[in-house]
Amino acid sequence: MVDQSAVGHAFTPVTARVEPARLRFFLDTLGETNAVYRDDKAAQAAGFTAAPVPPTYLFCLEMMDAPDPFEFLTALDIDLARVLHGEQRFDYHAPVMVGDTLTFKSRVADVTDKKGGAMTLIVVVTEVTNQDGTHVADTSRTVVVRNARPS
Repeated sequence: MVDQSAVGHAFTPVTARVEPARLRFFLDTLGETNAVYRDDKAAQAAGFTAAPVPPTYLFCLEMMDAPDPFEFLTALDIDLARVLHGEQRFDYHAPVMVGDTLTFKSRVADVTDKKGGAMTLIVVVTEVTNQDGTHVADTSRTVVVRNARPS
């Protein structure tokens, strides 16, 4: 069972490039048709220098480019079959656009037991910087782990 000793545990940083074809695939999967995300001219008319990414794309991009997208589970000895997605949050400090190269640095920020230890909530926060070292976003995700019932 994951406990407070996991707080502060950092994971291997992930570097990912925002590529137009992969972004289009993501947009098509979501059914997102906003031209700002698809067309440089529309993006520029909206005040961007290139097509920006939609808010949730960072989570997918980090997982797609991670050498081990399940490092979190392995490092904390969590069985994937017991995991539920609890919550996600994205706080943008600067636009993220096609052509950017991003670095994701994640760590465990909080561990909380609920329902008498029947489940554990684990909060992982990620700082995202671009190729210029600009801190462009912070993300957080809450993972719910159903704990084994005592025999």
